[in-house]
Amino acid sequence: MKQVVQNYKSGELTVLDVPVPGCKPGGVLVRTAYSLISTGTELMKVSEAGMSMLGKARSRPDQVAKVMQSVATNGVPATYRKVMGKLDSYTPLGYSLCGVVEQIGPGIDDVKVGDLVACAGNEHALHAELNWVPKNLYTRVPDGLAPRHAAFGTVGSIALQGVRQGGPQLGESALVIGLGLIGQLVVQLLTASGVRVVGVDPDPARCELAERLGAVACGDPSSAAVEAAVAELTDGHGVDQVYLAAGGDSNQPVELAARLCRDRGRVVDIGKCRLDLPWNAYYEKELDVRFSRSYGPGRYDPEYELEGRDYPIGYVRWTERRNLACFLDLLGRGSVDVEPLISHIADFDDAVDTYRRLKDGELKAVAVLFRYPEESPAREAAPAVTVPVVSRGDRAPAPARSAGRPVRLAFVGAGNYATSMLLPHLAGREGVELSTVVTTTALSGANAQRKFGFARATTDLDAVLGDGSVDAVFVVTRHSSHAELTRQALLAGKTVFVEKPLALTEDELAGVLAAVEESGNDRLQVGFNRRFAPLLQDARKQFGDRTGPASLRYLVNAGRLEHGSWYLRQGTEGSRFVGEGGHFIDTASWLLGADPVSVYAITTPGNEDLQVVLRYPDGSTATISYVTTGASGFPKETLDLMADGRVLRLDDFVRASVYGRKRWVSSRLPKARDKGQSAELASFVRAVRTGGPLPVPLESLVATTAATLAVGASLAGGAPVTLAGPR
Repeated sequence: MKQVVQNYKSGELTVLDVPVPGCKPGGVLVRTAYSLISTGTELMKVSEAGMSMLGKARSRPDQVAKVMQSVATNGVPATYRKVMGKLDSYTPLGYSLCGVVEQIGPGIDDVKVGDLVACAGNEHALHAELNWVPKNLYTRVPDGLAPRHAAFGTVGSIALQGVRQGGPQLGESALVIGLGLIGQLVVQLLTASGVRVVGVDPDPARCELAERLGAVACGDPSSAAVEAAVAELTDGHGVDQVYLAAGGDSNQPVELAARLCRDRGRVVDIGKCRLDLPWNAYYEKELDVRFSRSYGPGRYDPEYELEGRDYPIGYVRWTERRNLACFLDLLGRGSVDVEPLISHIADFDDAVDTYRRLKDGELKAVAVLFRYPEESPAREAAPAVTVPVVSRGDRAPAPARSAGRPVRLAFVGAGNYATSMLLPHLAGREGVELSTVVTTTALSGANAQRKFGFARATTDLDAVLGDGSVDAVFVVTRHSSHAELTRQALLAGKTVFVEKPLALTEDELAGVLAAVEESGNDRLQVGFNRRFAPLLQDARKQFGDRTGPASLRYLVNAGRLEHGSWYLRQGTEGSRFVGEGGHFIDTASWLLGADPVSVYAITTPGNEDLQVVLRYPDGSTATISYVTTGASGFPKETLDLMADGRVLRLDDFVRASVYGRKRWVSSRLPKARDKGQSAELASFVRAVRTGGPLPVPLESLVATTAATLAVGASLAGGAPVTLAGPR
């Protein structure tokens, strides 16, 4: 299928061929009829992409701060790869459309194939021929409403939520600053609510349009006519509410709002304008400044948007979806008219030229729609899945490979970690062929295919599991899917590399082991990369063998999570330590040469700081301090191993040293924090090529996973948890 995308690094806009998205549970696959260009938000994004790197940095100081923090934590090279990987990727455009339901996912019963729906979301209502849309981000279009009008649903919901934040009442007056697409809709919604409206915009044509749509008067923000109109309308008191629907760097809208709003009036920010509030003006009138967050409650809540968990109507009357349905109802009843806002309708194939004309000012428009062809080329049929089955208890030999044939790898998932820490070490490696990348979103697969040279991109997992030419499958998806995808790949006879964690629960771990037994396929590796780090490898050799028990201390300065991090979704993705703690337990066990026999964990009240004590068969202990409340400038990982009068110290993969009869210090500071991914992948590929043992025994992977899960059990029970002894 085709999709409009942009490369934020180069500014390139193109219509790209991408895989068709799969129809996942909890949503529907929608064939787009019309999609709406946001002439404000999208053109701002397009303009930013055309800036120099310095210009991009100046426009997004919040992102620059994140980059600097990443440099402090991960080093310059790793941060550079991560940032350039994000910049030099195609990103989607669009967030408001109308289309026809083509396929229904499990769990959906409120629409049927062929229904016309309006869809929302900057990840789900894109300028693309097909979109997968979760339940709470679509709603049926009322009978008789034209599809091109229903395509305004999302921007209409943004305007509607802004009006709700203003709390208008019959007979009140309002000032709308900025008469672009959102401003024009706000004018109509306020007028329909019985509010008298004055509009402000430097464009005379937009002022005239707003007056035709119900505004009492409109004018340039610098004209005395606007102040006169407000004075006459309000008997000199000022408007009851002001809606900031303007963009740009000028502080004029905020200052004008203070001047024309009445005492204790309300100022609602809907757009993205400069907000340097003049303190005296806002203080003296005690103005109530409110923000309107997108199109209603539920926005940015993954449980609402992705998992379909609605808010009870008795507690949250107007959610994203209910706002969307309400706006469509207003359109259907004629209370709001969007036809006068449509400046241009372009064929989808002309998308790139349309954006160019808008950016250059050649096309003056309030609203522009893309019209899609009614039919698109038929989808390719997915290949059949062949699942090899070996009798229970038998171990299948490694799959035979033709001499000289490259190792063919497939990736399930192509997120930030895969594209910054794994694929750069595999792309272009001699004897390796990147065969297929499978992603849930079409564009991420297309990006990975372009950047790393995959032969094929798809959203169909069966295309990999049923492909006999694929030697190994990398599972690099969200944590909640690791165990099930690993299980399926093992049953399909593939060698599997799964990023940590292997499982989130004991049942998931048991399911993976059951797949090993059922298939006879134990070719499994988990991405515990730190044991492969060159500095740690060198330090272990210098430390040498030990004769007595050891004491190991591992301090992890994990830091606080950013708002919106999917690590916070513990209900579905597991705790933060379950997701990351396996790294540190595996490293400790490798250094101590054994698997733990018991786990005891305690936590600091009110936060996620953990102290985890592991006991080993020879009496050795390892204490992992997993801290979220430390200083961001302190190194993330420091480790000390003490035994037999010797000490091994690792300082955040930058320097290592061993103290004993003689002192050894790593010869030079590395150029980057090498945490072992390259060596780990080289070892894995070698094992796949030769059919030899995988780098880490399955028993060790299982023991580390069980110990990680035991941390939660120990916290819940307040006592040590005994683990099974070494197998």
